[in-house]
Amino acid sequence: MRQTEKMIELDNSALMKEDESTYLLRISGESVNHQLRYRLIDLFSGAGGMSLGFSEAFCQPFESVWANDFNQYCVDTYNQNFGLHSVPGDIVDLLEQNRIEIPRADVVIGGPPCQGFSLLNKKRQNDPRKELWRPFLEVVQKCDASIFVMENVPQLLGTYEHGEIVGTAESLGFNICQGKLIAADYGVPQTRTRAFIIGCKFADPSVLFPPRKTHHNPNGNDTHKQLTFPFNKGEYLINSHKWRTVRDAISDLPPPEGTEIRNLPAPLDLHFGRNPTELSRKRYRAIPDEGMNRFDLQKIVPELTPACWIRKKSGGTDLFGRLWWDKPAFTIRTEFFKPEKGRYLH
Repeated sequence: MRQTEKMIELDNSALMKEDESTYLLRISGESVNHQLRYRLIDLFSGAGGMSLGFSEAFCQPFESVWANDFNQYCVDTYNQNFGLHSVPGDIVDLLEQNRIEIPRADVVIGGPPCQGFSLLNKKRQNDPRKELWRPFLEVVQKCDASIFVMENVPQLLGTYEHGEIVGTAESLGFNICQGKLIAADYGVPQTRTRAFIIGCKFADPSVLFPPRKTHHNPNGNDTHKQLTFPFNKGEYLINSHKWRTVRDAISDLPPPEGTEIRNLPAPLDLHFGRNPTELSRKRYRAIPDEGMNRFDLQKIVPELTPACWIRKKSGGTDLFGRLWWDKPAFTIRTEFFKPEKGRYLH
């Protein structure tokens, strides 16, 4: 028994070393020569952000072979970047009507629409979007994948549906682990928290999950000293960096031009503005300091404050809020281009 445990410990250490070396090669701009390639399916794929993380651009040995999204614009964007194999349509209808043939794949990834679990959804108790994990796992079964990665809002964990997902996946032969990850811990200038459920048929996925953090909160209590092998879960990679901030991300950009996408190299192609009304401009000017929000607007210029905000005495503290230059942004949500939807002013 002790010898078996020692062998497992050595295997785990080897996996962690490989994980570390891949990360170091990626951030140095070098390529990784993978001997094997793995077939990937991306469901609820959007424009392909999750596929990108599994691609050669991030030194990963995965090849996208099939994808699906309800939005035609997303499908067109995905096909432009990953090959002409993304299919538009409602995945439930596609599966029920046998209108598609799911190709064989090793891994299925995706984030079933999260509005059914979101705290922003006041009707979430009976929202049918909470059930879209079912076609996700149906595709996992049809393509005979041995690994899946499901992403969603953190409110999913601990729900009845979460229990059903885990139970169904285990009945299909998967070992399961799950947890919450903060994007800022991995170099994204957002304190965006998301839940991940990972299934694997041939190993315990908790060996490498949660992944070691590459960045740390400079104002937090986390221990982020330089570490040596073997690593434990939840610790940091060698030489972790401070969380990236709004200043790190956008302070070097020139003023935005126009209100449409431009034919320029990234990120300037997407660096355009809005054409706000004069009333909106007055509101922006009334709350110039970092951290201000709709409550400050109401104190300073109540005559410019929408009546619905005046009536709403609590909640929504980030609405019409200004970001802090030296902190990460908050979660960037749908309609982030509207200041009244969150803390997006800078």
